[in-house]
Amino acid sequence: MELIQLLLNGLSLGAVYALFALGYTLVFSVLGVINFSHGAVFTLGAYFTYLLIGGQAGANGLLAGLQLPVALPFALALPLAGLASALVALLIERVAFRPLRQRGSDSLLALISSLGAGVILVNLIQLLMGAESYAIPIGTLGSLPAALRFAGAQVRTVQVLLLAISVLLLLLLSVWLEGTRSGKALQAVSEDPVTAQLLGIDSDGMIRLAFGISGFLAGVSGGLVGLSVSIAGPYFGISYGLKALGVLVLGGLGSVPGAMLGGLIIGLAEAFVPAEWSGWKDAVAYGFLFLILVLRPQGLLGRPLGTKV
Repeated sequence: MELIQLLLNGLSLGAVYALFALGYTLVFSVLGVINFSHGAVFTLGAYFTYLLIGGQAGANGLLAGLQLPVALPFALALPLAGLASALVALLIERVAFRPLRQRGSDSLLALISSLGAGVILVNLIQLLMGAESYAIPIGTLGSLPAALRFAGAQVRTVQVLLLAISVLLLLLLSVWLEGTRSGKALQAVSEDPVTAQLLGIDSDGMIRLAFGISGFLAGVSGGLVGLSVSIAGPYFGISYGLKALGVLVLGGLGSVPGAMLGGLIIGLAEAFVPAEWSGWKDAVAYGFLFLILVLRPQGLLGRPLGTKV
């Protein structure tokens, strides 16, 4: 029973890591740049979800005491928070990435620009909502019980929801990438944007699409984590962002299946750390990442880098 509990814990956590890391993967695949503002969009998704379900802003920000007149059910608030996060991601692309891309600037400048955008967003959240923590009440789930029994193990309903929603979105994204024209167009742009443009594919449009989807995934991930462990202030997305970066590297830069596999591995590695060693969870996860990269530098499903001559 304890083994089943640990497996479910690891799978639910790993699925969220994978969902979050896919946002990094999509942007990296089309631009070759890691979007460091992705963690801030994740945080925004958690705050959007909190406000949409009827949560009230604290007493320390410019929006002190704000509460929307209508409280939405969580099933509706979560996708709406994802859409709002997607709009923010598109704004970041427009302001922080597109001008540099149009000028043919070095990719390092885009990376620094994304980092600046992330810092601005986090500080804006703190200015508006304050630095206090917020908790999404479990009652948000309506009539669902707080815990479920599965194969003799007791599992929090929130964990089951995390796993189910994350897996559903991962499957939908995989089907879209492999089975639709727009998904294949995005893959073509990730392979060779110049050739894709010559073939009539709107590369800029595909880049915007990648940012929009990555923002949606970050927002939904933030809402799910906020429901599970609360929103620990404006900076709580940073630690999850770093973990998702580890997942990205572990799976292989730009590899969608790799991000999924890497997220599950990191989640399971953390879940199996004994309770008395809980302070070492991050060390175990990153130690495992280091070991894999020593043996396979391109990541689990990444392609070997070619040698320039």
